[in-house]
Amino acid sequence: MKKHFILAALVFITAEANTQSVNDPLAGVRKTIEASNAIFSELANKNDGSILTRYTEDACLLPPNTAPVCGRDNILKFFSSGPKVNSKFTIQHLYGDGKTFVTEESSYELTDMDGHKLDEGKVIVIWKHTDKGWKMYRDMFSSNHPAH
Repeated sequence: MKKHFILAALVFITAEANTQSVNDPLAGVRKTIEASNAIFSELANKNDGSILTRYTEDACLLPPNTAPVCGRDNILKFFSSGPKVNSKFTIQHLYGDGKTFVTEESSYELTDMDGHKLDEGKVIVIWKHTDKGWKMYRDMFSSNHPAH
């Protein structure tokens, strides 16, 4: 009897897990985005172009208080000219069908290399599915603090 109960519980758990992944087409995309976000600062701080692996060929950054930054060379200049920081992203919501485009709504926290908090804000990223996987197509961010 005990073996039947354990077997039934395992079957139920497996079926429930499969149902959740089928019902949530963004589950796999979320994992990809979380993994990309986890190494974002490391790549940006290298100043060797590796940050561009996160972006599509036709990507644009949409930073606050300035014009859009489009094109790989300009995006690389943007990151190369900034300070070295650590970032932490927390996904609030994902929108889309998980096939071509997905929109990420997140919050961020920036710290200096010693762990002192520099800023916090929000991010909207439009992710595009490419032949190389999910890449950032549009990246818009702004601080929660007033501009100085």
